[in-house]
Amino acid sequence: MSALKTRMHEFRKEKKLSQAELADLVGVRRETIGKLENGKYNPSLKLAMDIANVFGTTVEHVFHFEEDAGNKQ
Repeated sequence: MSALKTRMHEFRKEKKLSQAELADLVGVRRETIGKLENGKYNPSLKLAMDIANVFGTTVEHVFHFEEDAGNKQ
């Protein structure tokens, strides 16, 4: 199974945004941003697009799927 990975933390630090500030910009709670960054929550398409828009990039640049090493064939 593929795991969703994110570069949100990296982009957030580049923009000097806290989790709370990013959350306010995209209309979610700070806890949601934390869960996204820790891989414990998958965003809706709209949320992923909103986050990418804040960073001025594409969804694919912020989020990507990584194959689980145990499931490669």
